[in-house]
Amino acid sequence: MNASTTTPQLPEGRYGRRGDRDSDRRLKVAGAVCGVLGLGLVAWLGGSYLLRETTINGSVPTFQAVSDSEVELHLAVRKSGGTAGSCTVRSQGADGSVVGVADFPVPADGSSYDAVVTLRTTARGTTAELLGCTPAKK
Repeated sequence: MNASTTTPQLPEGRYGRRGDRDSDRRLKVAGAVCGVLGLGLVAWLGGSYLLRETTINGSVPTFQAVSDSEVELHLAVRKSGGTAGSCTVRSQGADGSVVGVADFPVPADGSSYDAVVTLRTTARGTTAELLGCTPAKK
């Protein structure tokens, strides 16, 4: 018995080119570049989230139209201790038009601020939404 040391050959042209090291290297480089860009994006999004968390974030959990000229709303604000600022709230009427906009001050003391505030409107308000909170300029 004679043992053969050659490896069996695949049919020509059936399975593509074998051993194309240039395309393998290009694929690895492209994968590495995509990985670095992906990690950079995750780091940027995480950093911006953390920076946003150290400023002022608010919400309007509840509101009630008490008359045709006033909307009463609960303003809940989370913030860094010692950070003052203001939050802008607006109300819209049944037709979608803006009937009231106001800025409410947020005091510096504490890490949260909860208040029931009254927003004056030009017509009956059907919504109350927080447009945003900004820290006071130092």
